[in-house]
Amino acid sequence: MEAIEAEAEPGELGFDAARLDRIGRHLNRYVDNGRLPGVSVLVTRGGQIGYTHRYGHRDCERELPVTADTIYRIYSMTKPIVSVAAMQLYEQGCFQLQDPISRWIPSFAGARVFAGGNVMQYQTREPASEVTVHSLLTHMSGLTYDFHFANEVDALYRANGFNWGAPGNLTETCDALAGLPLLFDPGTEWNYSYSTDVLGRVVELVSGQSLDDYLVENVTGPLGMADTGFEVPPADVERFAANYTTAALASRTMAGNTGPAMPAYRPDDPSLQLSLLDDPRTSAYLAPPKILSGGGGLVSTMGDYHRFTQMLRNGGELDGARIIGRRTLEFMASNHLPGGTDLTECGRALFSEAVFDGVGFGLGFAVVLDPAKAKVVSSKGEFAWGGAASTAFWVDPLEDITVVFLTQLLPSSTHPIGSELKALVYQALV
Repeated sequence: MEAIEAEAEPGELGFDAARLDRIGRHLNRYVDNGRLPGVSVLVTRGGQIGYTHRYGHRDCERELPVTADTIYRIYSMTKPIVSVAAMQLYEQGCFQLQDPISRWIPSFAGARVFAGGNVMQYQTREPASEVTVHSLLTHMSGLTYDFHFANEVDALYRANGFNWGAPGNLTETCDALAGLPLLFDPGTEWNYSYSTDVLGRVVELVSGQSLDDYLVENVTGPLGMADTGFEVPPADVERFAANYTTAALASRTMAGNTGPAMPAYRPDDPSLQLSLLDDPRTSAYLAPPKILSGGGGLVSTMGDYHRFTQMLRNGGELDGARIIGRRTLEFMASNHLPGGTDLTECGRALFSEAVFDGVGFGLGFAVVLDPAKAKVVSSKGEFAWGGAASTAFWVDPLEDITVVFLTQLLPSSTHPIGSELKALVYQALV
């Protein structure tokens, strides 16, 4: 892959070049202080690349630098890709958003809601409504994640084989989820969860293809995202980045305590130094995965995800390939939380890639409703998401800006990079 470099002078795009350089200087300090292994960031306006920056290592142990074609684990930045895939099928009349998913996954017909108790003994009740395609897309399904450590339901997940991942293949995982109690009535609250993994199974059953084949044929293939997939081919191992965590989280994991991920952020905390989590030469990503995780299973590159964001920025089309309809995409990037509420009002404040105040949620994306309430410089209507290894992207239709940021540090709550990057990009506009 050719190096990704700026296509236009920043001034031509309405940026101050000197102020854009603050982005690199700020991110470099994270690397130089041992807080991040390496960074890569790309900023566009009007569809033209105005700023790129790469610094540090993709593999600190082997002293291999970050390159334009470095392959990253994008974790939950998989979710928008799979959400687009599902909405392609909606556009073809394959389902309605209010359809119960038990139509394709019968085990969900018997799903019940947690009504009290603990892991050893608990009560359930009938849900007020079934889990639907819409509630999967919006994370209002009542499902959860095992790593939240917030309630008895996620404890039940851990007790039943969910441990920072699924207990089987996609079919087995969906049936296991259906057999565990829902956290709440579907459609009533927002909770970050395995919803998009289940959505990936719906894509398989509706399309008649495996999720990986469907994505290649209908999303990543048409967009030319050749390095995006569920595993890293042998020929590409050299480009695959190492994944890191902090010394603090590594020590807690070794002690058997995998509870709430990080304390309050302190930039001078020595426990935030890097600790190798996944060696790219021995990683599980080098073999076909046991589960095609639509919620977090893909790897990708800066060039590939840049093409995905440009498709989003361009109303669903890129270089003649129409991935999704313009109106469908606008619908996806609208707030779907009940009553127009934000994530603070409707959701549960958990470890995730979302800013909660002043931010709603659409079909696969967070959506900025009120920048002042969010207390982060941004634009109303901006849509975005991130990944557990501190990766992030956003698309701003008002300013016609896209940003992709890639690194490999888990969890994403370790440093406030997302909000810092917003400030750094927007302060450069003139």
